Amino acid sequence: MFTRKQKHFLLKFFSLFSVVRGYNILVIVVAQYLTSIYILAPQLPVKKVLLDPNLLMLVLATASAIAGGYIINSFYDSEKDLINRPRKTMLDKLVSQRTKLTSYFVLNFLSVIFASYVSFRAVVFFSIYIFMLWFYSHKLKKYPFIGNIVAAILAIIPFFAIFIYYRNFALVIFVHATFLFLIISMRELVKDLENIKGDLALNYRTIPVVYGEKVSKWMLTILSLLTLIPITLLLTKFETGYMYYFFYGSILALIVFLIILWRSAKKVHYVVLHNILKLIILAGVISIVLIELEVVLSKIL
Repeated sequence: MFTRKQKHFLLKFFSLFSVVRGYNILVIVVAQYLTSIYILAPQLPVKKVLLDPNLLMLVLATASAIAGGYIINSFYDSEKDLINRPRKTMLDKLVSQRTKLTSYFVLNFLSVIFASYVSFRAVVFFSIYIFMLWFYSHKLKKYPFIGNIVAAILAIIPFFAIFIYYRNFALVIFVHATFLFLIISMRELVKDLENIKGDLALNYRTIPVVYGEKVSKWMLTILSLLTLIPITLLLTKFETGYMYYFFYGSILALIVFLIILWRSAKKVHYVVLHNILKLIILAGVISIVLIELEVVLSKIL
């Protein structure tokens, strides 16, 4: 049995873990390594990629910066989250705002320190990234279109850091990035629909607030149809191994998404839509190994 002090510490730990969305960061870390092994540096031995100290420092710099980004986003959205996510907010409030801000500065400092191990250019890259995360949370997310676009760009920038490191400019990488950008853009717009109540109360000028739910649904429909372009290219023009299962599955998932979307009227429906898009992203990360399944099997067997 835990003592009262231990229970309090665990609650605070899970509260901070909730604020920095540790599960999301874990997915990003795994995605960066899998992307490096199977897409950005497929010519290198797996062991060499996994034991590369520069890659490790870039991944740690990314994780620290994103964790800091989640903290500052939570700080600025504290009032809105009281309306949109009251239960989660109660857990997050176990950690004081002062502790959150201290953690924010420590994480950003660590991100720059990790980046400095790689190069001065990496320090500049992550310094700009940290600033953009703050500027998005403080200003840009309150405005339609630009907030959604910047959020999607900030979500794929961690992979851009690895992309620059390996200097692999193959067209297939840009096609993969386009698919990811479109899915993340859809997720950001669904989040705006999900949080419309709090956005209205605090005068956030998001797309659903300014243009209404129907326009937002049409935009989501167009974005989902646009995903067919990179999917078609990846299935017909590039070698993706057994990952074609994921892309066919994504098409089915997006069909279900559109059916639910046009029947949606309540927050719970938008939560379901958000989870469908999160599932597509998570499945995409896991299915990267299917590009060269033989390599995985040879390591296991």
